[in-house]
Amino acid sequence: MATIPRRVVTGHDQRGVSVFVQDGLVPVVRTAPDGALFYEIWGTGATPAPIAAAEPDPAVGALSVPPVPNGTKIRVNEFPPGVVSPTHRTQSVDYGIVLEGEVVLVLDDSETTLGPGDVVVQRGTAHRWENRSGRTARMAFILIDGAFTADLLATLGGDVLGGLLHDPLHAPETGP
Repeated sequence: MATIPRRVVTGHDQRGVSVFVQDGLVPVVRTAPDGALFYEIWGTGATPAPIAAAEPDPAVGALSVPPVPNGTKIRVNEFPPGVVSPTHRTQSVDYGIVLEGEVVLVLDDSETTLGPGDVVVQRGTAHRWENRSGRTARMAFILIDGAFTADLLATLGGDVLGGLLHDPLHAPETGP
């Protein structure tokens, strides 16, 4: 059963006083074709991130996996039992924290099982997520825009950039 996360956002009023700007459920929930749920929490569009007294909600809008150039993103994903994501790659550094359940991270040459409290640092590799258990798995992801080095790009091949995942709602299967 899906559990929509509560999101608390702070900001400033007209006098510069620290205030709670929003306190409620994440405003948008999306379901990928594989059944995974995406709860977009927040994102920034630059580094350093501009902090204004008020700004539009960055979680509302088109869903993309990686953050915008020089940006960041935080989301919570739920993987129901049996979910297998498409194999995908992004040009970002992603910190994935397992909150509940168990997921299998599958790479080109091997796989590992992650459980509550485990943290994965995903650095632009081709990968997929599988929930082989009978329980829903929940993960928090913090994504930071990145760029492949020239050496790595030469090893991967220039066409790797054309196969990066942007839209998980229309993700083609790639890789193993």
